[in-house]
Amino acid sequence: MKLVLTLARAAAAAALAVAFLPSPAAAQAVIKVNDNVNFKLGFQFQGWADWTQSAATGGYAQNLFARRARLLVGGQVAKDVTFFFQTDSGNLGKVNPAGAKQTNTGFVIQDAFVSWKLNDALTLEAGHFLVPLSRNILQSTLSFFTLDISPASTVMAGPTQTNGLRDNGFQAKGYLVDGGRLEYRAAVMQGVRDSASRNSFRTAGYLQYNFFETERGYVFAGTNLGKKKVVNVSAGADLQKDYRAFSGDVFATIPVAKGDEVGGQVQWIRYDGGDFLASIPKQDDLLVEAAYYLSSAKVQPFLKYESQSFANAADEGKDIERFGGGLNWYVSGQNFKLTAQVLRVEPKSSAVKPTNQFTVQLQAFYF
Repeated sequence: MKLVLTLARAAAAAALAVAFLPSPAAAQAVIKVNDNVNFKLGFQFQGWADWTQSAATGGYAQNLFARRARLLVGGQVAKDVTFFFQTDSGNLGKVNPAGAKQTNTGFVIQDAFVSWKLNDALTLEAGHFLVPLSRNILQSTLSFFTLDISPASTVMAGPTQTNGLRDNGFQAKGYLVDGGRLEYRAAVMQGVRDSASRNSFRTAGYLQYNFFETERGYVFAGTNLGKKKVVNVSAGADLQKDYRAFSGDVFATIPVAKGDEVGGQVQWIRYDGGDFLASIPKQDDLLVEAAYYLSSAKVQPFLKYESQSFANAADEGKDIERFGGGLNWYVSGQNFKLTAQVLRVEPKSSAVKPTNQFTVQLQAFYF
């Protein structure tokens, strides 16, 4: 009963926020210096109310925190030379397992890179940017079909010393074949450095082919809210010494019924840390997402399935599955939306009890 009352209060607070929502802006605010120099500013906020069950006690840890609080700056500094800079203060206010509240996570540099477009087939980039391993990693955090990025996509993050799925380096990207149906990204990145920093750099690459409409930009959309017919296949790789990660993905958003959308993706990633990153056991990880956007009601029910399956007998007890579902309510597109998700976590080991998680998200965005 206490949990039900708490959820009711969270829903009431979200409804009150909607009531006071201002009308969306009609155009992007841009500071123009001249024909070749301009700047624009943006903001992203995702607030979470989260209830996570303990496998040991069966009780629920309750958290109200800022999942993401970001300032965005983008623009152009010379002809064909653009930049993007983004800060974040992630999980602000969340209580960690030791019971300490993260009162000041500090702003971190999430993205900071410069792009020089030589032509459609070649853009050179330098800075701090997303590792081009998989579609889910390269999707915008604003427009996931479900609540957030899949844990199956972030296995490499800690051991590879990746900052928020980003690393420092240089990247070449471009659009080829029939107006840009084929996109490639090839990056050389810092990776993990040994004590003398003499080991090889990290290399990563991504290849995507679009069968209908094309996609361009730093990140991809998840849902397109019935506005684009996108069907593509992609593959990626992330390598350093004997660490290997390979991905494959099929993604689609298909407009139907005068404004609705059928969307989803299936992503597979094979991780093998080798001797270099032994903390990444060899495993095959799967993500399946499906969603249907109802334009008349501005809502999108969704389902998700995730699994991590370990190859070595010594790690089989770590096998795990996650089943989830929920609803996105697009009050004002991606500029203001509410999301609710229920997740069931089921370890394959009988020694670990299944757990549940319920999360409500409020998102506000402008850029």
